[in-house]
Amino acid sequence: MASEVGGEQRCGTGARLRGAREQKGLTVLEAAEKLHVDAKTLEALEAEDFAALGADVYVRGHLRRYAEFIGESPAELQELYASGRQAARPDLTRIPRRDPANGAARLVLPALLGLVGVALAVLLWWVLTTPGEKPQPLATASPPLAGAAATQATAGAADEVAPAAPAGATQLALQFAALSWVEVSDASGRRLLQGLYAAGSTRTLSGAAPLRVILGNAPAVALRVNDQPVRLAGLVRHDGSARLLIDGDGRTTPAPPRLAHGD
Repeated sequence: MASEVGGEQRCGTGARLRGAREQKGLTVLEAAEKLHVDAKTLEALEAEDFAALGADVYVRGHLRRYAEFIGESPAELQELYASGRQAARPDLTRIPRRDPANGAARLVLPALLGLVGVALAVLLWWVLTTPGEKPQPLATASPPLAGAAATQATAGAADEVAPAAPAGATQLALQFAALSWVEVSDASGRRLLQGLYAAGSTRTLSGAAPLRVILGNAPAVALRVNDQPVRLAGLVRHDGSARLLIDGDGRTTPAPPRLAHGD
């Protein structure tokens, strides 16, 4: 770095500091001890490594003290430092900007809109093609009652969903350990029960066998036919649902496609 001072070319800030120090016969360590500063501070000034000294105010303070100590002109060195700092400052307005490659950014929004459209179409198709599995209001669990009162209350709840069953009908009891959707129909296709039931709910109903049962969360539903437990082993699908037929003896078989809605 060079500057025109007093009509003659003078060396840069660091060279002038180093030259003045050497004329006094001082080493960097000796000068640092007399100024009570770290020797690395003086080395940074002489190397013009101003970034190592921190903020601009610290650089100017060290530069002024060092110049006064070795007999240099603080004003001239401050001027050299300021001019060099301004020249080194980058012009941010000339930094090139890179355009998006191959218009990829412009394709992101249409792709997202397309995915949303496909999802909505699938949802609409499911709603239109599965009339028997639309969500129903949660059925609240009935408080436990004793003796005949409990039997009467349970039968009343089933009667709200299905008409009275004929003589010799098969009785089906359902107990829900967790939230599950359920649909039950008898052999004639009458819908005996349908809805979304919360944990703790119980339902008892009767109908002509075989009963068609569709469970949305089969592991959470315990079934009993004519007071005998029904086993669902091998009938639960990978998504947790089950579609089955239950005969009057409590035997279960997978519901054939022609009888199960949505298959």
